[in-house]
Amino acid sequence: MAEQVIRAADVARKTNETDIKLGFAIDGSGQAKIDTDVPFLNHMLDLFTKHGHFDLNVEARGDIDIDDHHTVEDIGICLGQTIQQALGDKRGIKRYASVFVPMDEALAQVVIDLSNRPHFEYRAEYPSAQVGSFEVELVHEFLWKLALEARMTLHVIVHYGANTHHMIEAVFKALGRALDEATSVDPRVQGVPSTKGVL
Repeated sequence: MAEQVIRAADVARKTNETDIKLGFAIDGSGQAKIDTDVPFLNHMLDLFTKHGHFDLNVEARGDIDIDDHHTVEDIGICLGQTIQQALGDKRGIKRYASVFVPMDEALAQVVIDLSNRPHFEYRAEYPSAQVGSFEVELVHEFLWKLALEARMTLHVIVHYGANTHHMIEAVFKALGRALDEATSVDPRVQGVPSTKGVL
């Protein structure tokens, strides 16, 4: 019987702007322990974790007296780094995923290729620039840094919606479900899912 590989990683990032400790497990049970100074991001990360069946622990302090930018960006960096580390050589994974998620009137689509070639495409127009105190432009910042550090190709499309909260929520749910599918092991895949022989 093959030894079970634990697909998990931990990172710490401390700068003059943020202090972050983050642990991520691909093969989890949807458990999130999230403690940051950005409540809306806490909510989105909880949804991402639950719908992806991951485990995620985040402790983050940042210079939110300026704004939430550095904290959101650096959490995206740390999460991306743990995904990349946890996946290892990517043997046996499906690699690709495309997921649509509705949230009431909103519909979002997330398409992933765990290609080791970071690329980000984002198609979203939101009715408002803020949700509570959260600046909606930070969704782009988070997702771009996540894609860069996880070394994935990530396409995010919000097809339509009328409520900004619903639209962003659909994105994070779809992100969790797409990453779950792309990282899942397919017994038909022999070695790395690439004709190149490496990802």
